[in-house]
Amino acid sequence: MLPHHALQEPARAWFEALRTRICAAFEAIEDEDDSADAPPGRFQATSWRRPQESGARAGDDGGDDGGGGGEMRVMRGRVFEKVGVNVSTVWGEFSPDFAAQIPGAAEDRRFWASGISLVAHMRNPHVPAVHMNTRLIVTTEGWFAGGADITPAAPESAAAKADAALFHDRLRAACDTFDPDYYPRFKDWCDRYFYLPHRGERRGLGGIFYDHLRSGDAARDFAFTRAVGEAFLDIYPAIVRRRMRTRWTDTEREHLLIRRGRYVEFNLLHDRGTLFGLKTGGNIEAILMSLPPEVRWP
Repeated sequence: MLPHHALQEPARAWFEALRTRICAAFEAIEDEDDSADAPPGRFQATSWRRPQESGARAGDDGGDDGGGGGEMRVMRGRVFEKVGVNVSTVWGEFSPDFAAQIPGAAEDRRFWASGISLVAHMRNPHVPAVHMNTRLIVTTEGWFAGGADITPAAPESAAAKADAALFHDRLRAACDTFDPDYYPRFKDWCDRYFYLPHRGERRGLGGIFYDHLRSGDAARDFAFTRAVGEAFLDIYPAIVRRRMRTRWTDTEREHLLIRRGRYVEFNLLHDRGTLFGLKTGGNIEAILMSLPPEVRWP
């Protein structure tokens, strides 16, 4: 039996506990903002169950009904224009065509997956958008994956670069505790992954991204994944508080809405998590939670 089997329940519990702490931290920020004539935002939770014949409904042939589900929490507030924090734990059998693309699933199509996924789109153009996710996937192999990246509306500005430096420094510290090679390797992976080839540009100012993390010590890989979550919870609320009261203009807001188009383009054209959710019968609203509430193209 894979050591990852013994980590399935602890991983699920960790992702759900991290979700609860992040939601509390973001609601606390909403309470601190008194610049708008609106009540502070609060998360609304929606639970979902994996549908029967989920493989077929996801557009595949031969996947079984499996089981599991998750919870989507979305808040629309004064600081967070739209933020979603999702957790899910699902299991079943990949369709034959999708199984061929997943490590350890070509001969045995059964899988188990659990994770947390977060995307925050901010009302103030001076507060960067952010993405974070971590997960455990088990087939005949087992691995952890995830990362976090920051997306300011004006990445060329001095303020955005300063925020990104803080973000990267905190992620680097989490990585260095485990392996000094992790940060440069995962930063480079992030820069290559969150790239829009049709535009020839990166989506934002990066962070870290890792996949198929199987160092040979599953417990240590789980500890690293927890450290990534802790690093995010430590640094991103601090960055929001640095910028949330900065005044902004209509022109800056318009620029923010246009930059959000890059987010939409990447998530619909290139994001692996979107594809995985669709191919495993996930909740459509939860899968597309990452899309911004308002966006424009010039």
